[in-house]
Amino acid sequence: MIIGTVKEIKNHEYRVGLTPESVHEFTARGHEVIVEAGAGEGIGASDDQYLKAGATLVSTAAEVFAKAEMVVKVKEPQPVERAMLRKGQILYTYLHLAPDPEQTRDLMASGAVCIAYETVTDAQGGLPLLKPMSQVAGRMSVQAGATALEKAHGGRGVLLGGVPGVLPAKVVVIGGGVVGFNAAQMAAGLGADVTILDRSPEVLERLGMYFEARAKTRFSSRASLAEEVAAADLVIGAVLVAGAAAPKLVTRDMLKTMRKGAVLVDVAIDQGGCFETSHATTHAEPTYVVDDIVHYCVANMPGAVARTSTYALNSVTLPHALRIAEHGWKKALQNDPHLLAGLNVWDGKVTYQAVAEGLGLEHVPAEKIFG
Repeated sequence: MIIGTVKEIKNHEYRVGLTPESVHEFTARGHEVIVEAGAGEGIGASDDQYLKAGATLVSTAAEVFAKAEMVVKVKEPQPVERAMLRKGQILYTYLHLAPDPEQTRDLMASGAVCIAYETVTDAQGGLPLLKPMSQVAGRMSVQAGATALEKAHGGRGVLLGGVPGVLPAKVVVIGGGVVGFNAAQMAAGLGADVTILDRSPEVLERLGMYFEARAKTRFSSRASLAEEVAAADLVIGAVLVAGAAAPKLVTRDMLKTMRKGAVLVDVAIDQGGCFETSHATTHAEPTYVVDDIVHYCVANMPGAVARTSTYALNSVTLPHALRIAEHGWKKALQNDPHLLAGLNVWDGKVTYQAVAEGLGLEHVPAEKIFG
């Protein structure tokens, strides 16, 4: 198979779909890999390293899209990239389609086979290709929130861990999954006063056993959420409904109850955000203010730590990519129901139910591709 990867063009996105080491895994098995020149610059991977791994370098993304049977990326294809997709071509990347009707329409029109990292499952019911980026984003959310709390960045001027004689910041984490756990771990490690909200008794029990006295847990109801948000210095939205748009849990009315200069970090922004006042921002302009509350809603947060993120991502995406290359996409999906769960768009049809429902489109079950 001919596999291609391109330089990401989303604002301040420095990750790359394939590392030189991943390229070597393909070429060692007899596959051809085409890499756009400069694709690995953001992670410190030179063109020479890709050449030594057996890749063929080309000067433009258009050449990659024209020749590759499977394009491996990190972020969702931008409009200029979507225009280069063709019928039957495999796109393997993060898509986050539920809040993005324009992208969904373009992918349907292309006729491409679109496999989304974020909906591939595992035997335990987890999302293994999303997990490493959720770990990164969860940890980064605390760094970003701590910076936004500084007075020079519009925040309250509060140090997360406080100092002797001064109370630490109150951090509220909404959602106790992978993002929430990692956010709470970082915040508690810095000495903040941490409360984690979730609706699952099993999740709350697990978090309680792990954190013991270092963080509090609380069942998430409308009343408890409103109470915790009103008292918070930093609120981290870590809610995920796999493949679907995130629920709007923090309303604009709640902002009026918060302290001036408090910070909201919406890690769910890729799926539309879990705060009513959220809209996607970039690393170039990461924050904005609504009703005196600082919002940090960067949609590609892990891109800021590109090297760590890329190697973590490749470690989980590569095995599936190799199977697709070895067996072809149809047989690879037929043999693996967890990879099949990653199929979002095929031959102009939406095959992931939550995306179809969220956008009011017809859902064609992925199993129908096998006749």
